[in-house]
Amino acid sequence: MIGPLALGHYLALAAVLFCISVAGIFLNRKNVIILLMSIELMLLSVNINFVAFSRHLGDAAGQIFVFFILTVAAAEAAIGLAILVTLFRNRRTINVTEIDSLKG
Repeated sequence: MIGPLALGHYLALAAVLFCISVAGIFLNRKNVIILLMSIELMLLSVNINFVAFSRHLGDAAGQIFVFFILTVAAAEAAIGLAILVTLFRNRRTINVTEIDSLKG
């Protein structure tokens, strides 16, 4: 039977997710939905770190902090998608290079 995962395993997983999200942000700057997904993936990788250290140290403060981060992330995703739907209805595109025409 395989024992419980060590702290290093969780940190490695969080580092891989963080690198994937950074690559998603830098490699794809045209699609707003992929940018939002990359930002959410970055927040989730940070949450994995909070939970891993919270469990490792035996303190529940990190897990409570993750709860608040997930609440804010859900609100941010809902508002971001609502803005994108409105923008798509008005401009018929969600391409970042064509959205910059909103500058005053």
